[in-house]
Amino acid sequence: MIERMRERLVAACDGASKGNPGPAAWAWVIADESETPDRWEAGPLGKATNNVAELTALERLLAATDPDVPLEIRMDSQYAMKAVTTWLPGWKRNGWKTSAGKPVANQDLVVRIDELLDGRSVEFRYVPAHQVDGDPLNDFADRAASQAAIVQEPASSELGSPQPPSSPDTPKADRPARAKSPKRSGGSSSRTIKAKFPGRCLCGRPYAAGEPIAKNAQGWGHPECRTEAAG
Repeated sequence: MIERMRERLVAACDGASKGNPGPAAWAWVIADESETPDRWEAGPLGKATNNVAELTALERLLAATDPDVPLEIRMDSQYAMKAVTTWLPGWKRNGWKTSAGKPVANQDLVVRIDELLDGRSVEFRYVPAHQVDGDPLNDFADRAASQAAIVQEPASSELGSPQPPSSPDTPKADRPARAKSPKRSGGSSSRTIKAKFPGRCLCGRPYAAGEPIAKNAQGWGHPECRTEAAG
């Protein structure tokens, strides 16, 4: 559990599923006093839906923070926010059934989140995803979840993991769009590096520490996979 250091914590959480359902992961990040990403954690879920990933991210964030400290949570998931702030009271009154009389989806996660929210001061704040001038905490959580979904490996500041790569879904500010050029050897779009940690490419095959990898549209992986994806 993160120790109590401030009177109020500002955090973000996000989930990702590559295929929905598909390889999925969750992530949360807590800001320092200047609202810069400070502590973070991400973890794989195997094959799961995006909704499961979003709810799991919220559950893990609540479990990792001091319940006595007021918490602001920034999210881009309307489903996860409404599930625990709007729909949950009605679900409980109806015996965990929807208004249509069907069982509540992902009930185990919603119940756990409800327990973690009990007696806490938590403010939920919706922030849109993938914006040029978007929320940096949400962007960080989004990138961390996406990377963990691809490689299916845990990562965190505590483990000394490198920060997640930039998201290809976020437009670049003050810079015109530029076509990718995988045939060039000098540009950043074709740059290869040696992997510091073992991981898994989007193609599903793993790569080892020290093996050459290149950044593709979904993160890092085999150079040939980046070329094929860009072609």
